[in-house]
Amino acid sequence: MARRPELILASASPRRLALLNQIGIEPEHMVPAQIDETPEKGELPRKLAVRLAQTKALTAAHKARQMGIEENALVLAADTVVAVGRRIQPKAETMEEAADCLRLLSGRNHRVFTGVCLLSVNGHAKKRLVESRVRFKRLSTQDIEAYLASAEWRGKAGGYGIQGIAGAFVVKLQGSYSSVVGLPLYETANLLQAEHYPLHFNWLNQANAGSA
Repeated sequence: MARRPELILASASPRRLALLNQIGIEPEHMVPAQIDETPEKGELPRKLAVRLAQTKALTAAHKARQMGIEENALVLAADTVVAVGRRIQPKAETMEEAADCLRLLSGRNHRVFTGVCLLSVNGHAKKRLVESRVRFKRLSTQDIEAYLASAEWRGKAGGYGIQGIAGAFVVKLQGSYSSVVGLPLYETANLLQAEHYPLHFNWLNQANAGSA
């Protein structure tokens, strides 16, 4: 009988790991992929999200081979892009970048695109894109200053993380909450099951452990 494939998560993100754990998945390996995330000239947000997810997956697969990780492994990667119209917002690294993002998002709708890429054992890439729409309340100066002081914005697309304090800014969300956090669970589960990853087996193991 063929052994079940192992799973490599091409990220060091605690958010994405927590989302996978939520649906009973514990990756055997976490192999962060450091790539250039600069948009290409004229690149649309949705294209960027998918391209970066695939580039991360391929980079992590190459790194995993160099680390001696066995070849019977799936590689999962994702990337989230926040945009107002075609205007792509940065993954804020400075307080000034985060403040600019928050002022732009204040009181208006924006879109969150998350691209997911799963590399099969034979290296075939399967990709999905999930688009969600988020509306922020009108942010006061005090809202922005207090949020910046929290430092939750650091490294977050659009300068905020919906799973934290910024959840208080969200008036409306249309789409996938888990996708806005960083990994759309429905699409991810479907991709994994299509590659014979034993998702339900993991759930049964958790149920048995809970009843022991």
